[in-house]
Amino acid sequence: MKSLQFSMLLLSLVLAALLSFSTGALPQEDFLRCLSLRSNDSSTISSVIYTRNNPSYSTVLESTIRNLRFNSTNTPKPLVIVTPSRTSHFQATIYCSRKHGLQIRTRSGGHDYEGLSYVSKVPFVVVDLVNFRTVDVDVENRVAWVQAGAILGEIYYRIAEKSRTLAFAGGIFHSIGVGGYISGGGFGLLFRKYGTAGDNVIDAQFIDVNGRILDRKSMGEDLFWAIRGGGGGSFGIVLAWKLKLVPVPAIVTVFSVNRTLEQNATQLILRWQEIAHQLPDEMNPDVTMLSVNSTQDGSKTILASFSSLFLGTIDELLPIMQQRFPELGLSRQDCSEMSWIESVLYFNQLQNQPLEILLNRTFRTSVGGQYYKIKSDYVKEPISETALNGLFSRLSDEEASSAFIIFMAYGGIMDRIPEDATPFPHRAGNLYKIYYDVNWQEQDNVNSQKYIDWSRRVYNYMTPFVSKSPREAYANYRDLDIGSNNVGITSYRQASVWGRKYFKNNFDRLVQVKTKIDPQNFFKHEQSIPPLH
Repeated sequence: MKSLQFSMLLLSLVLAALLSFSTGALPQEDFLRCLSLRSNDSSTISSVIYTRNNPSYSTVLESTIRNLRFNSTNTPKPLVIVTPSRTSHFQATIYCSRKHGLQIRTRSGGHDYEGLSYVSKVPFVVVDLVNFRTVDVDVENRVAWVQAGAILGEIYYRIAEKSRTLAFAGGIFHSIGVGGYISGGGFGLLFRKYGTAGDNVIDAQFIDVNGRILDRKSMGEDLFWAIRGGGGGSFGIVLAWKLKLVPVPAIVTVFSVNRTLEQNATQLILRWQEIAHQLPDEMNPDVTMLSVNSTQDGSKTILASFSSLFLGTIDELLPIMQQRFPELGLSRQDCSEMSWIESVLYFNQLQNQPLEILLNRTFRTSVGGQYYKIKSDYVKEPISETALNGLFSRLSDEEASSAFIIFMAYGGIMDRIPEDATPFPHRAGNLYKIYYDVNWQEQDNVNSQKYIDWSRRVYNYMTPFVSKSPREAYANYRDLDIGSNNVGITSYRQASVWGRKYFKNNFDRLVQVKTKIDPQNFFKHEQSIPPLH
C-alpha cells in the first residue's frame, strides 16, 4: 500500500513538473488566455492575433521587415503578433504583456535600421499597427488626423486627393511608418522650410502603461514634448497624430547635376559645404557620393550628385543658383517642374508610376540593397580637401561597391527653432548631416561582417571632422554601435552613452518624463529612454 502511495505521489510530482515546464516553455498560452478574458469582444481580438502556428504568421512578420539582416533563422521571433484594429486591443495587449512578463515591441512601418521594432532578446510580443492607419484630411483648417500605422505615402496621397498646394513636412521614402518616424523627430524635403515632422504635430492620441488613452491636454506638455522626437518605444504607444499641413506652390522644381572627380567634383563639394546651409529655406540641397566606373578607361572614380527640391519655378531657381553657386553650372536642362506630390515620386525614383503606388506599404524601393548598415554624423565646420580625399579613397574599397554617402544641408528654419523646442536637438550650428549607407544583396550576406566592418572604419576615419562632445547622431538612424542598454536592468549612466549623442542636453529631460510616465520601465528596448531608479 505504501509502495502504491509513493508511486502515486511520484507520478503527481512528475506531472506537476511537466505541467510547470510546459507553462514555462509556452508563456504565450497564458498571454492568449488573458487577451481573450480581457477583451470586451473576444471574436474581434482573435482575428488580430498571430501565433507561430498561424499560417499567416510569417507573412505578417516579414511584410515590413526592410532590413533583411534581421530576417534570418537565427533572428529572435515574437511569440505573438497582435495587429490591433481598435483601442481596446492595445489596452488588453499592454495589460496581458505586463501580467505575464512579456516585452512589447511596436512596429508602424518596419524601417528601424537595427530591427528593434520587431526583434528582442527576451520573450516578446510585436504590436503591428498595420490595421491602424486611417488618414482624415481637413483642408479648410489645414490639419490631418493620422493613425500611427499609416505610412507617409498614404498621408501624401490623401492630402493630394483634396489639395495640390498643401503638404506635410514628412520624410522622403513613402513606405516609412508615421508612428516611429515622428517619434524620432522626422526630417525630410521640407524641413529647411517648415522644420521637422515633430515640429508640425499639434495634438496626439497616446496610450500609456496603465492603458489610459491620453491627448495633449490630458497627458501634459512634458509628455507631449517627449513623444515628438524622444524616440519610439520609450514612453508608451502613440495611436494617432494631429498634423499641421503646410502650403506648397502649385509648381515646384527638382534638379540633379552629376560630376566625377575628373569633372571637378571635389572643388564643387568644398564650395557646397560653404554655401548649402545658407541657400533659401525653399531649397533642400544635398550631395550624394558613390564609387562608379569611369566612362573613359573603366577605372574607378567618385561620382557626386548635387540635387535639390525647390519650392518654386525654374525661372525663380536659376537666378538664385547663378548668384549663390555659379560653379555648379546649373542649366534649365538639369531641372524639371512638377507638382509637390509628383516630387515625392521623383525622389522615390518612381517618376513613371501612378500616384496609387504611394499606398503600397510593402513596396521595396530600388535604392540600396536588401541588407544594410546605416550610420550618421553632424558637421559643424567644412571638411578639408585632404579629408574629403581620404573619404573618397574609402568609397573605392571593394566593400563599398554598393555604398553611398549623402551630405544633407541644414540651415534654414532649423537655425531659428530653439534646440529644446522638441527633443530633436540638431538645430543651429550644423552645416549638414552625413548619412552613411553600405548595403549588399542576399547572395553576399555570408560576408555581411566585412560590410559592417567597412562602415565602422569609415565612421572611425571621420571622427576628427565631425561634431564632438558629444559626437551627434540622428535618433531615427538607429545605430547600436554607438551604445545600447542592457536587456534587463537599464541604468541612466549606461543609456546616457548613446542618449547624449541622439538628444544632447535634452536627454535629462526625457529621463524625467520617462520616470514619471513609466517608472517600472515596461516600454523598453536596446536604445530606449531609461527611468531614474
